[in-house]
Amino acid sequence: MSSRRPPGRPDQSSSRRTGRADGPLGPSQRQLRVGEALRHALAEVLNRNEIRDPDLDGVSVTITQVKPSPDMRYATVYCEPLGGQNAKEIVAALNRHKGFLRGEMGHRITMKFTPELRFVEDESFAEAQKIEDILRSERVARDLAASRDDSDE
Repeated sequence: MSSRRPPGRPDQSSSRRTGRADGPLGPSQRQLRVGEALRHALAEVLNRNEIRDPDLDGVSVTITQVKPSPDMRYATVYCEPLGGQNAKEIVAALNRHKGFLRGEMGHRITMKFTPELRFVEDESFAEAQKIEDILRSERVARDLAASRDDSDE
């Protein structure tokens, strides 16, 4: 028995999606669509201020992204408090109330299962600020001025 593929048929293993959420092909269209629906539902729940927790009183939380797992059973929620103050405490408070939030989201979305939530701090704002600070630094300005002088000659 030969292990050769019939001619003209592509290798099916290379065209299949991997089981990882961020594999070589990235998240599927379904993951992106479900993630966006979850983000909107979660933002609506948080906007109603129904959670009674001293760490969350008077705090605005931005939900930047929701990444569901390929099987849609779990979702990682990237969030950032407005102003970035006390982010660790706020993320911990959201994780304490994830059961309540999951239940409220279940009323707002039409899915067979509402994914289990895991809140993490979105550090992309801090990274962007760090890059901005580097680009505005005196050292970079000096290097740019030196390269302009070289190109003028």
